[in-house]
Amino acid sequence: MTARHRSTRLSLALVAVVGAVATLLVAFSADVSSHDALQIAAIGAGVALLGSLGGLILVRVTRTRSLSYQIVASALIVLVPVALGAWVAAQAMFLNEHDLGTLAVILVAAGTVGIGTALAIARRVGDASSELIDVAREIGNGTPTLAPVSDDVPEELARLYRELQGAAVRLHDAREREQALEASRRELVAWVSHDLRTPLSAIRALAEALEDGMVEDRATVARYHTMLRVEAERLSGLVDDLFELSRTQAGVLRLEFESVSLADLVSDALAGASPVAASKGVHLEGHVAGVAPELHASAPEVLRALRNILENAIRHTPSDGTIVVEAGTAGDHAYVTVQDSGGGISDEDLPRVFDVAFSGDSARTPGGGAGLGLAIARGLVEAHSGEVVVQNGPEGACFTVRLPLAAPAESA
Repeated sequence: MTARHRSTRLSLALVAVVGAVATLLVAFSADVSSHDALQIAAIGAGVALLGSLGGLILVRVTRTRSLSYQIVASALIVLVPVALGAWVAAQAMFLNEHDLGTLAVILVAAGTVGIGTALAIARRVGDASSELIDVAREIGNGTPTLAPVSDDVPEELARLYRELQGAAVRLHDAREREQALEASRRELVAWVSHDLRTPLSAIRALAEALEDGMVEDRATVARYHTMLRVEAERLSGLVDDLFELSRTQAGVLRLEFESVSLADLVSDALAGASPVAASKGVHLEGHVAGVAPELHASAPEVLRALRNILENAIRHTPSDGTIVVEAGTAGDHAYVTVQDSGGGISDEDLPRVFDVAFSGDSARTPGGGAGLGLAIARGLVEAHSGEVVVQNGPEGACFTVRLPLAAPAESA
């Protein structure tokens, strides 16, 4: 026997005991003899038992019907046994025909009002259920804002509607995120396929030329070997970017926090980007505002983020342009700004700068990457509970990295 069945039987036994005690108390208070009280109680109990059995059958028949049918059935289960019990008890008390007729009129009138009330309630619940069905249909169609329900909806159904409204908004947002992720995934696959194909095609062509003996002089062979190495490094860098991006997006990035000087990180990032900037004729400037801040961070990941932002700035800054890097503190955060002189970013592209595989409206130049650098930088910074934002400055785009001075675990 399940716990639910045991609970139901205990409830029925408790109701029977309470009913018997209440019957005796009412009989004594009404000055009814014990014999009459027992007789009337037996009649009432018998009729109630028969009515209950009929009610159980009715409930079983209507259990799969609508709530309206079940409400009317519940009213009948209550009214019919009461009416039958009162009629049988009245006859047992040898009432005259006039009194029995009067009682019959009262029972019919009361039953009519009861059934009418049950029908009205059933109609109200049925209408409310129909409205909730329409709401569920709207949710299935992806509608974020549901049509309002009637003001006379019962409180329980009104609460259900409010929950459905919240679920509709969350479901719509989830669908939009899923669609955005799917679009980003397709875009990433297309861009990566293009960037993988370019170095692979170059490696294949160079290898075939060497294999077929199309070049024989040492200088040309050495140049072909150098080109092979460059293309292989480019391919390796793209694979590394994809791996780093997958780590940041999958949440499996493991950071080892330590006390590190932000000035040293900026200096290392500038040193690493200097050869690329020099080859393009771009001048790099860096300075610290005030005292060099110390922060708890994972140095390799922060350095990778700064390098990616610097490489992006160099890529979009023309020859003889200048990139200014500044580090400092503001409240409980350290910051690094990278201001280039590349003319800025269009307003329509500005919100998408950190999207995967986004390269902006400028042409993709060889070695420009697959548009993963800034997406990786954002993921690495956010892994430190920081943020990276971009806005247009006087001469170009200005990227700002903000990092907490304390590690997330220590600041929690």
